[in-house]
Amino acid sequence: MIETVLIVRHAFRSNWSVDPTTGQYTALLVKSPTGIPTDPPLTSKGVQQSKELADYLSTIEPPVDVIYSSPFYRCLQTLKPFTDIYFGGGKSGGKIRIDRGIGEFFGRADFEHPHPPTLQVLTPHFDYLDQDHVSTHIPSSKGEMIIELHERVRKALDHIITTLDNDPAQPKTLLICSHAATIIAAGRVLTGQMPDDPDTDDFQCFTAGVSKFVRKSTDPEKGVAGNWDCVLNSETSFLSGGAERGWKFNGDESFVAFPEEPAAATESPKL
Repeated sequence: MIETVLIVRHAFRSNWSVDPTTGQYTALLVKSPTGIPTDPPLTSKGVQQSKELADYLSTIEPPVDVIYSSPFYRCLQTLKPFTDIYFGGGKSGGKIRIDRGIGEFFGRADFEHPHPPTLQVLTPHFDYLDQDHVSTHIPSSKGEMIIELHERVRKALDHIITTLDNDPAQPKTLLICSHAATIIAAGRVLTGQMPDDPDTDDFQCFTAGVSKFVRKSTDPEKGVAGNWDCVLNSETSFLSGGAERGWKFNGDESFVAFPEEPAAATESPKL
């Protein structure tokens, strides 16, 4: 069974802007390698962070057995120095599984947000991508409320970890690379510690920071949600710049207002 989950936020990236009245996204300074405005590459600082992260992940115990990533370029670019060592050194016959269930969070909108790049678009840029893996839980194209994000992440993690628990190869350590909001939601799902106020500053998500969750019980009846202890909360001591670009929820993160939203939609997610 999976005993340890490592969750990494992508390294320092370039920026984009969005006009909330039209839904028009624009890449700033650096053009996206995939042609998607919300899919920028890392900055030079981010590239350095990714190399420092690779050194750290190469020595961490227990070692990584299987890797999942958000489909966005910056996450795969963050992992690349490590995966080049990991897979290139013959340490694993596996591949990076791209999963939209652990992808970026976009607030609810009246317009469609840009879709992440497909495997066909990403494959020329990155080696070791699993061409057969299929995402089960996909965010709405018009974004999510915070409660919907937590529910999506809960379903995705439950599916991913349960699938790996039943893998004949018996992997024990899972590495995930994702985004700030998704990482906060993942920490709450895994530990079962959902605050009454989603804006609570609880699980950290610094760029290239590593969070570590250890399973409390291997009893399959305990399930996935709420069965983990957080033993590292966005560790950054291995980064030359330390903790940078922290993030937290601020309001409903939505592009649109819901004055008559049903009461159930404002309740805390069930973990």
